[in-house]
Order: sequence, then structure tokens, then C-alpha cells
Amino acid sequence: MNVAIVLYDGFDELDAVGPYEVFQTAGELGGEMEATLVTVREPTTVTASHGLRVEPDAALEDVDPDLILVPGGGWSDRDAPGARQEFDDGTIPDVLRTLAPTTQLASVCTGAMLLAAAGVLTNRPATTHHTAMDDLSVFADVRDDRIVDDGDVLTCGGVTAGLDLALYIVRRECGDEVGDAVATEMEYVPRV
Repeated sequence: MNVAIVLYDGFDELDAVGPYEVFQTAGELGGEMEATLVTVREPTTVTASHGLRVEPDAALEDVDPDLILVPGGGWSDRDAPGARQEFDDGTIPDVLRTLAPTTQLASVCTGAMLLAAAGVLTNRPATTHHTAMDDLSVFADVRDDRIVDDGDVLTCGGVTAGLDLALYIVRRECGDEVGDAVATEMEYVPRV
């Protein structure tokens, strides 16, 4: 499975880098899994919410992912770069809306708000960071669950839930043996 993780200024580091490590480790341990860090604009250095600077691998239009994962970050502060500004800008949601019919979508934390803006969560169960649940409830049937799997769209709660979501996807796509091996290698005890 090829996973594209969409980066934008203000994304939360762990929302993206945690799942990236899970997916890459799965590939190294025998699973057919690879992650690529992408942007929806011309690839350039992206600055995360806590100052980590990342140079994405490619533009989303240049890869052919089976699944697109959207991290959250920066929802609470309208003036700071992050998911809120991307929600208002509409570029990422527009791209997700276009790709949704043929590509699985997943979000970590407030990345769910970008899926909501794309219209893919309408009347569907979903979750997000606890501080954004009221905002998400305008668009989706909000569940207070760590992970919500609605087939072609998966969402998870805040920050560390991204590790659990990524392990869930690895188990679903590569089997429990690979999923267990990844958790053991990373010395992580999944919460789901």
C-alpha cells in the first residue's frame, strides 16, 4: 500500500511523523507498505507547529497513493498556520474532494476538519481531537472513539492516536503478524 501523508505549514509533528514511521517500519519488516511525504502545492520546506522543518518528497499530484493521510495541527488559533487556515483556504479540501472517489482517506486529529471541508464526512461517523469535536459535529456524526473506520474513510483522535491509526491500517493491509512486529520494534503498546 502506498500512503501519501499531506504536509502543510502548521501541521502537528507527531500527527504526520508517527504514522510515517509506522508505515515505513512495516515496509522494512516485510509488509507491502510505503509512505511518502507530500504537499498539494509545489514541494517546498514546510514548517510544523512546533518548528520542525520538513522537505516533502513530492507533490501529491506526482504520486499515486492508495491512501491519503491528513494530519492535524493548528486548529485552535485562527491566526497561526495550520489546519484552520487550510480549512479556510480550501486548497487541500478541494484536492481531497477530487481524489475521494478513487482513494482511501484518513485523518489524524484535526486533519478530520479538512476531510469535513472536502465533504467526505457528511453524514458519516468520524472523530477528531477532543477540542474540535463540536466543530466536526456540524459536518459528521461525531464519535468519541480513538479510531473510526467507515470503510474508505478513517479518522482518529488527537496526536498519539495517529500511531494507533497507522498500526490499525498496517494490520488491516499487511496482517496482524506485521502489525505486531511493528509495535514490538517501535516499543509501542497500541491503545486499540
